[in-house]
Amino acid sequence: MINMNDIVGSHDILFITLDTLRYDVACQELAAGHLPNLARWLPRWEKRHSPGSFTYAAHQAFFAGFLPTPAEPGPHARLFALAFGGSETTKDGTCVFEAPDIVSGLAGRGYHTVCIGGVGFFNQLTPLGLVLPQLFHESHWQARFGVTAPKSTKHQVQCALKIVNGIKSSQRLFLFINISALHQPNYFYLPGAKTDSIESHAAALRYVDSQLPPLFYRAPVFCIICSDHGTAYGEDNYYGHRLAHEVVWTVPYGEFIIK
Repeated sequence: MINMNDIVGSHDILFITLDTLRYDVACQELAAGHLPNLARWLPRWEKRHSPGSFTYAAHQAFFAGFLPTPAEPGPHARLFALAFGGSETTKDGTCVFEAPDIVSGLAGRGYHTVCIGGVGFFNQLTPLGLVLPQLFHESHWQARFGVTAPKSTKHQVQCALKIVNGIKSSQRLFLFINISALHQPNYFYLPGAKTDSIESHAAALRYVDSQLPPLFYRAPVFCIICSDHGTAYGEDNYYGHRLAHEVVWTVPYGEFIIK
């Protein structure tokens, strides 16, 4: 495990959630050579279990320091934690904040915190849609970042670059992006498709991969990229998420450093 006490303060932190991405699809597409940009940084996806079965629950856990857990017996040390007694997963390499969430914890260490939303829980259009974005110094969402916009990732990355280019290199940055393209509806990423399927889910991931490279140029950056939950396409007659099924709980996870 990386010692996050060496990272925090010396590196920017980029946290990307590929909303709804299934582990099996992520592995399939990486192995097939369909994700050339992510493959540059991720030789493989790590199999993990999400702390939540839908976006809101998973991200509340993430921002409390509970990232997806390795899918093998633990306990497993966490990268980030909030100070509380009795934690069995807070170890020497864990960066511990005296704060209610890791976003404000990083802000307290001098980071400028930015959220670029994707799915509805980040749209700032309702009281619920404000809960997660208001943790950050600045938050951004537009309809063209959302699940019904075929070029959502392109527009999210453009927004991120505008922010990054406007910040001095000496200012530490925590940039969080919730990528919406994998989430239903995603049929429009597969030519000729009329309904969502696991094939259009995979096509959406290929689209996302094609848009990500500009994010990986500022250094030094510690990157976390993972799914918040998967989704079902008829397995055992289940569809969607917010349910307890292996394809929902099992998620891909990766981390790397850009030097």
